[in-house]
Amino acid sequence: MTALEDLVSLITRIDSGLHPGPDPRIDAATVDPDKARKAAVLMLFGVLDDVPAQSGKPVAPADLDVLLLERAHTLDDHPGQVAFPGGSIDPGDESAVAAALREAVEETGLDSGGVQVLGVMPELGLIRSNFVVTPVLAWWASPSPVRVVDYAESAQVFRVPVRDLLDPDNRYTGTLTRLGRTFSSPVFKVNGLVIWGFTGMVLSGLFDALGWTVPWDAERLLEIEI
Repeated sequence: MTALEDLVSLITRIDSGLHPGPDPRIDAATVDPDKARKAAVLMLFGVLDDVPAQSGKPVAPADLDVLLLERAHTLDDHPGQVAFPGGSIDPGDESAVAAALREAVEETGLDSGGVQVLGVMPELGLIRSNFVVTPVLAWWASPSPVRVVDYAESAQVFRVPVRDLLDPDNRYTGTLTRLGRTFSSPVFKVNGLVIWGFTGMVLSGLFDALGWTVPWDAERLLEIEI
């Protein structure tokens, strides 16, 4: 099957209740439902732009990428981390899908008319900032230019080749020790950027569910510096 067909098949399985549960560390049940804020992110896949994958390994289609951004280093929540476009669901948003598209337009300048929404994935929990997050899975049917719209929010916007993300040479288990406790998550180290934490876990779980993951050394550790 093509990448798009794999994504559609995943949504079909989710809608049928056949999708495995999320990583326990980001299960929505870990967040206090009475206090949690609602948010949505856009997981937008599409045909690779004119920046080729660095990896030559045939671990994924050579022409497939995903849209990500680096959060501004001055933000209070998750500064400098790589993330999907997205944010809080506002009272004026009709749905999580509408919120994800609105936030993506505000953050990256994309044309939402070229985005084919495939469906929503199970809610996830962001414990540190107390969010319940709805991932919206989409296909970039008609890609448009993207950029940083507001440097107070984002440091950069970029499209990452999925082949580079799946290359075992770019995968680690990241560790972060804070206040005597050690947190770990899957890590993707691509083009000088470290994708870890919530986004790393979501991507890793998504690739597993899609059957795209290739064996990688989870014992190879990378200390996260923040």
